[in-house]
Amino acid sequence: MGKTTLLMLSAGLHLYLGLRLLPALMDWPWMAMLLLLLLLTSAVSMPMALLGRRRVRSSRARIILAWTGMLSMGWFSSMFVLAMLRDALLLLLWMLATAVTGLHVDGLVAPSAWAVIALASFATAWGAWNARRTAPVVDVDVPIVGLPDALHGFTIAQITDLHVGTTIRAAYVGAVVDRVNRIGADMVAVTGDLVDGSVAELAAQVAPLSRLTSRHGTFFVTGNHEYYSGAAAWIVELRRLNMRVLLNEHVVLNHNGSELVVTGVTDHGAHHFDAAQRSDAHAALAGSPSAAAMRLLLAHQPRAAEQAAAAGFQLQLSGHTHGGQFWPWNLFVRLQQPFTAGLHRLHDLWIYTSRGTGYWGPPKRFGAPSEITRLRLVRT
Repeated sequence: MGKTTLLMLSAGLHLYLGLRLLPALMDWPWMAMLLLLLLLTSAVSMPMALLGRRRVRSSRARIILAWTGMLSMGWFSSMFVLAMLRDALLLLLWMLATAVTGLHVDGLVAPSAWAVIALASFATAWGAWNARRTAPVVDVDVPIVGLPDALHGFTIAQITDLHVGTTIRAAYVGAVVDRVNRIGADMVAVTGDLVDGSVAELAAQVAPLSRLTSRHGTFFVTGNHEYYSGAAAWIVELRRLNMRVLLNEHVVLNHNGSELVVTGVTDHGAHHFDAAQRSDAHAALAGSPSAAAMRLLLAHQPRAAEQAAAAGFQLQLSGHTHGGQFWPWNLFVRLQQPFTAGLHRLHDLWIYTSRGTGYWGPPKRFGAPSEITRLRLVRT
């Protein structure tokens, strides 16, 4: 989509909000002027944050532009959805008023406009706080039939979907690393969508990940955003940061005398960027010891689960969905992915889908909080 088209689309959508809400605020001119200013700022900054960022030479200016545009996008999203719901409700009430004597709708026009603005602003402010705080640790026990005593209590710290870029920087990443290290996990799994930008742009911002510590090390699989950002260069860089990048391959961990196979597949859509990297759980597991007590798959997208179940894995760790990130989009994720968030079962396979440790686009999480996941294998 070109710059002109995007600007016109943004202008049209914001015009709708102005036409539907501003007339209801004419008795409060200060509020009408404030809303008009916010709508104009949002209409311009949203597309500029998407299209103009690379044309701005100053890194500070790029960050300011990104913050303004992304905060505006989060606010506009809630405003637009709530305004449409308001219009639908008012239309329904007006239709009822034609049939029910004494039902007056005009008195709801101004209060409902105020409600849209207040709710959207609250959701944006709360969502921004929720997104920018260091993700809390979520504890999940995964029951594995026949798990040997040596692997009972094996702990995996999972982080995913950090989306390091113009609003998520080294300080944010460092705080996540510190919290992960306090877990004292047996291994760390990073399940993709780590970056939104090139190695040249973001190497310094990702560098704190080299401090991740665990008994058996850190394992990484690619997400779709790695391919948007130059996967080949990022694979080299992440290996330099002491991560084991698993590209349709596995490693065997010996933990207290028992073998655990850690397998990683490339992103579900990797073959669109590199035909040699088509995601393949069967190939990744090939050659692994058949007598291994536990087979773990790292796959960025939950929809790898069908293939994982057929290949004989017991547990799959995924991300990608962000749990929907914020209402109402969390209601639609399940149309694209079979598992939105949490622990689920498919045949003999457990799938855990993390809501993500960062965020993408607007710094906003509302109804889908971020997480660092501490998974513990338990015998059953």
